[in-house]
Amino acid sequence: MVTPTIVEEFKERMHIAHSGEDDNLKRMLSSSFAYIKSVCGEFNLSGELDTDLRAKELVFERARYAYNDALEYFDKNFLSDIHTLSFDMLKDDDHATV
Repeated sequence: MVTPTIVEEFKERMHIAHSGEDDNLKRMLSSSFAYIKSVCGEFNLSGELDTDLRAKELVFERARYAYNDALEYFDKNFLSDIHTLSFDMLKDDDHATV
C-alpha cells in the first residue's frame, strides 16, 4: 500500500518540493507497486527485509520512468533486477514453508 510517507520519500528522491502532483505520484507508485508485486511476488513496501527494500527500489524506478513518460524502457533496463528479485523472493518462500 502506498502511504503518504512513501509518496514523500519518492518526492524527495525525485527532488519534487511541491504537493501539486501528490495524487498523480500516488497513482504512479500504486500502479508500479501492483506491477512489481505481480511479477516478483508479495512484499512490504514499508518493510525492512532485503527483498522489501529491493522491491521498493524497483517500484520507485518504475514510477520514475512513468513520471518521465519512458515506461516502455523500464522492463528492458531492469530485467536483470526483476529476475533476481523474483528468484530471491521465490527462494525465501521455499525456506518459509520448510
